[in-house]
Amino acid sequence: MNDRAIPKEAHAMAPPETDGERTVMLACHDLTRIYREGPQDVTVLDGLSLEVHAGERVAVVGSSGSGKTTLLNLLGGLDRPSRGDVRIAGETLLDLGSAELGSFRNRHIGFVYQFHHLLAEFTAVENAALPLIVRGLRKKAAESRALELLDKVGMAARADHKPGELSGGERQRVAIARALVTDPSLVLMDEPTGNLDQATAASILAMMDELARTTACAFVVVTHDTALAAHQDRVLKLDGGRLTEQCQGS
Repeated sequence: MNDRAIPKEAHAMAPPETDGERTVMLACHDLTRIYREGPQDVTVLDGLSLEVHAGERVAVVGSSGSGKTTLLNLLGGLDRPSRGDVRIAGETLLDLGSAELGSFRNRHIGFVYQFHHLLAEFTAVENAALPLIVRGLRKKAAESRALELLDKVGMAARADHKPGELSGGERQRVAIARALVTDPSLVLMDEPTGNLDQATAASILAMMDELARTTACAFVVVTHDTALAAHQDRVLKLDGGRLTEQCQGS
């Protein structure tokens, strides 16, 4: 097996769905999440449905407490819905056990948070390569791929620096490289430009544009940044546990 090969899964994954000629990379139907607070049930998401196609960028906006983080956690398989299902690249997440789900996330989902969550003892290239090392690739091959992504986000010259030696914007760019290093089917972003200066945020938007054009990766971006939201293909508002289309992105 070569360095870039991926270990085979124990089960065969279903092919992604299609909508006409477009591949549906993410689909959820009747997605509901209810939390128990004391004697009461609190419904955060209420029968929500969503489809995102390959290469599409979708922004989700909404007030604080509207359920945006809950939605991201469900889409990323970090939480289980009370009702409904989530399908990514043709696979229903509820059909996967814990180990299978962890492997699936590693292969198909990239996460970018407002706060970078880098490991302080690792260099930028080691942090960016970590998903591939977890997958089982040799360190040299994983870091070679990570350097490609660091170069795309303008961080190749800082690859050997640890997070404590990087600015906030630089750390976030490393986190974005880490999310993209596995060539994921879906990237989930939670306020990805919240801690970036205007120039760095613009470079991230340009990179997202390139990836949307040249790969099948789909993006779901939760943000309060109106400029970032308007730059996406679609803008959806989360309110009352449901999504409604707001306007066409630029």
